[in-house]
Amino acid sequence: MKRDMIDMKHLTMLQDIRRYFNDSTTYIHKARNEIKVVEFEDESLVIKSFKVPNIINKIIYTFFKSSKAKKSYDNSIQIINFVPKPIGFVEFKQFGLISDSYFISENFNYDFTIREPLINESFENKENIFKSFAKFTLELHEAGIFHLDYSPGNILIKKEDDSYIFKIVDINRMQFKTLSQEDRLRNFSKLWAKDSDLTIIIKEYSKLTEYDEHTCINSAIKYSQSHKDKKNTKKRLRGQKVVD
Repeated sequence: MKRDMIDMKHLTMLQDIRRYFNDSTTYIHKARNEIKVVEFEDESLVIKSFKVPNIINKIIYTFFKSSKAKKSYDNSIQIINFVPKPIGFVEFKQFGLISDSYFISENFNYDFTIREPLINESFENKENIFKSFAKFTLELHEAGIFHLDYSPGNILIKKEDDSYIFKIVDINRMQFKTLSQEDRLRNFSKLWAKDSDLTIIIKEYSKLTEYDEHTCINSAIKYSQSHKDKKNTKKRLRGQKVVD
């Protein structure tokens, strides 16, 4: 744990992070990594516990690369306007090597993710949400942010009056660079959006950028279909059900 990176209010909680995490029964996600909500004083916080890496990755994360927890924290600080407020990260070592690690942020009280309007044909204000999402994505891109897992569950949305606030999560895998037009359009591919929905999003994005609308729509749909084909091929090989 890096004490110079956190405020004193949260120091006690971070020093006892394992207990706070284990005591919580409020799960957001439970799989390879686990995410829980923890109440601390007057705050609602989210703790992400990363899976203990295998021996090779323990060596890599100890000596050559930042751990996923540290990467999540560092990236959050760099793009702080686009994410729930970061609180800190904690790393534990065993026999001198990284073992378990945790990333802590404020709990963003969102109403839904982008997944809901993408799968629900009758979702309220769907078109306005997609247009607002296009604007938010442009802001990311103009800031040189390329989220490598820009998928529906990682895009949180809170309705506020007649507008929408967006935040992104799961940000340990990112690139920071000047994005080309093709980079930008490829970044929509993991949404698993229907062509009709993606067209609404890209029309708005192209209008805001003054890119050629027809070219943008064709490219975005091409990247989206390529991603779907790749994922469905893997599912077929595993004997799993494919999704259109």
